[in-house]
Amino acid sequence: MQAILAVTLPFFALVLGGYLAAQRGVLPASAIPGLNAFVLFFALPCMLFRFGQRTPVLELLNPVVLAVYLLAALAIVSFTLRATLSRRVHLKDAAFGALVAAFPNTGFMGVPLLVALFGPAAAGPVICTVLADMIVTSSLCLGLAQAHDASGQGWRVAAGRALRGALSNPLPWAIAAGAVAGATGLVLPGPVDTIVRMLGDAASPVALFTIGAVLWRANQHARLAAASPLASSAAAAASPRPSPPASESAPASSVSSSPMTTAAPARATPLALYLPVALIKLLLHPLVVWLLGLAAQRLGAPLSSFQLMVLTLAAALPSASNVSLLAERYGADNGRVARIILASTVLAFGSFTGLTWVFEAAR
Repeated sequence: MQAILAVTLPFFALVLGGYLAAQRGVLPASAIPGLNAFVLFFALPCMLFRFGQRTPVLELLNPVVLAVYLLAALAIVSFTLRATLSRRVHLKDAAFGALVAAFPNTGFMGVPLLVALFGPAAAGPVICTVLADMIVTSSLCLGLAQAHDASGQGWRVAAGRALRGALSNPLPWAIAAGAVAGATGLVLPGPVDTIVRMLGDAASPVALFTIGAVLWRANQHARLAAASPLASSAAAAASPRPSPPASESAPASSVSSSPMTTAAPARATPLALYLPVALIKLLLHPLVVWLLGLAAQRLGAPLSSFQLMVLTLAAALPSASNVSLLAERYGADNGRVARIILASTVLAFGSFTGLTWVFEAAR
């Protein structure tokens, strides 16, 4: 356990550091969009390019890994929608709740954390989950959210718009470029390789710090919404609207290509409306991935115990932090989404560390 804590504690400590820096004004709120942009368009693509370059293509696009993970994601989305859809939680809010229940923070946190825990071999399965969530899970949930306001266009049109946004994101293309470079033996010129390496090395600490800052920002907006609808609307109108980073990269691109919507009426968020979704993310999601992986193994699918462990731990990560910015842009109940993300991030330090220890003890 001590060895695991030596890895997980610094990661979560950086998240806390970003939260406190934003809370105390050391990091201005106006700087958060710049951090998002740096990670999304510069640092994280370079990190993923390097992982893609070093990882065999069949590991980056392992069909069994993708099938198991996507089936679990679809099951979680369906379950969360059925469990939360009500008079209080309409389709748009339920869709965003399903997104944070099925979309772990793999981009900002998962890739560097799991590689730090288990070595470069963990990169392939985690990158599979990044691609699956960016292209399929996020497009599905955003399509459902947009279908709420589709004005007769239907959910297919909304889903197509969300998918086009996902494909315009730089992260899948960075992974693809790295895979092509690795398969063809392409070597970047010395100075270019140094720049890519330096930016890639900056991705993890800056991304984790940004997660904390984004969580603070989302929590502040949620508090304003609960306290005063008028104050919340004014704050939302005045705040910058950056593209979300890394772990929420597919939605970020979708936002840029979709019309802005009017903010939803502000309202307080009872514990019963957000804590169960956070628990679905941290407990049910990894359980479903693990059970489906075991079933695939018993059916003879080529899924190793190591791959299944990495997939399960990726699912056990907290919710993608910048989905709160998407909820704000799409006019969903951002207070509820922000509290789900914050609760999952706080609780994940214990749940993720404990699950990692269980897997390590079983190996």
